[in-house]
Amino acid sequence: MIVLALIALVVWLYLLLARGAFWRCSERDDLAPLELPLWPRVAAVVPARNEADCIGDSIGSLLRQDYAGRWAVVLVDDDCADGTAEIARNAANADGRLRVVRSRGLPAGWTGKLWALKQGIDAAMTAQEPPDYLLLTDADIVHAPESVSRLVAHAESKRLVLTSLMVKLRCESFAEHASIPAFIFFFQMLYPFPWVNRPQSAVAAAAGGCMLVSADVLRRAGGIEVIRGALIDDCALAKALKAHGPIWLGLTERVRSIRPYPAFADIRRMVVRSAYAQLRYSPLLLLGTVAGMVVTYLVPPFMAIFGSGATRVIGIGTWVLMAVAFQPTLRLYRLSPLWGFALPAIALQYMLFTLDSAYQYVRGRGGAWKGRVQANVSER
Repeated sequence: MIVLALIALVVWLYLLLARGAFWRCSERDDLAPLELPLWPRVAAVVPARNEADCIGDSIGSLLRQDYAGRWAVVLVDDDCADGTAEIARNAANADGRLRVVRSRGLPAGWTGKLWALKQGIDAAMTAQEPPDYLLLTDADIVHAPESVSRLVAHAESKRLVLTSLMVKLRCESFAEHASIPAFIFFFQMLYPFPWVNRPQSAVAAAAGGCMLVSADVLRRAGGIEVIRGALIDDCALAKALKAHGPIWLGLTERVRSIRPYPAFADIRRMVVRSAYAQLRYSPLLLLGTVAGMVVTYLVPPFMAIFGSGATRVIGIGTWVLMAVAFQPTLRLYRLSPLWGFALPAIALQYMLFTLDSAYQYVRGRGGAWKGRVQANVSER
C-alpha cells in the first residue's frame, strides 16, 4: 500500500516540478499589442457542418475585427441541412468580405473537417491577392474585435509559422463546471505549452478553434493534405509545421467557444470522439493510460480515506498537491478552489470516457461527429 502511495507522490512531484510548469497556465495572449508598419493579408477559413445555433455570432465577430490589413472570411458549408450558410449571409449583412463555399462530396481518406478546410483554403488562395496568413477557426468560436490584430502582431514579431490560442470554452452548466477546466488541465499536461513554444522541443500542439498559419509555410509543408486523415487535426498540423519553424500556443479570454455542453452526455460525446485516436488506437497504450490514471488520480484519495499511518499521510499530501496544481485552471474559469479536491472523480469520468472511446472504435463508431464516423479514415 505504501509503495503505491509513494509512486503517486513521485508522479505528482514530477508533474509539478519537471513538466514545464504546465499547471501554472502561464502561456497567455496578454502581451501588449504591437503596431506593424505593414499589416499582412489574412483570410479566415471557417468549416461549418450544421452550425445554425452558433454561426451567426461567429461570422459576425469575424467581420467586426478591428484589423488594419486586408481581411476576408471564407465559410465552407459542409453539407449543412439547417440553413447554416443562409444564417451566415444574414449575419454578414451583404459584407463583401464573406465568401461562402459549398463543399463537394467527401473523398476517401479525408476527415470531413479537413476536407472542408482544404476547400476553404483553396478558395482563399485563389483570390487576386492571396493571404499571407490563414486563420483556421471553428464555427462556434467568437473573437473579440482585437483578437486577429494581436495574433498577427505576435506571429510577425516572433516569426511564427503557427500561432494558436486555446479558446475559452463555455463553462456555465454543472456538467461544464465538472468537466471543462479539467479538459484544459489534461490538455496542458499532455502538451505542456512552454515545451510547445520552445523551438528546440519536439513537443508540438495546437488548439483547432483558433490557429493562425503562415500560408507560404503551409504550402511548403505540403498543404493541409499532409494530415487529411487525422482525427486530432490541430496537433497533427502543429507537428507538421513545427518542422518548418517556431510555433506558439497559449491560453486566452479574448476568443471563446459558445458551444454549450449542458449535460455530461454532451461532454462524453466530445471526449469519446477522439480519445482513443490520441492513443493511436492501441490496446496496450489504452491499458497503460488507464493504469497510469488510476495510480495518479485514484490512489491518493483512496489512501487518504482508507489508509492508515504514513500511507494515509502520503495520500492526503498527494491529494492536496493535486488540488493545488488545479488551482490556476480553476481561476481561469472563475470556479471555486474546492473543485480541486474533485479532480480524482473528474479524472475517473475521463477514464471511463476513454474506455468508451475504445469501445466505440471496436464497434465501428469511432470518431463519430454529426453523422460521420471518421476514426482511422486513412485505412478505409
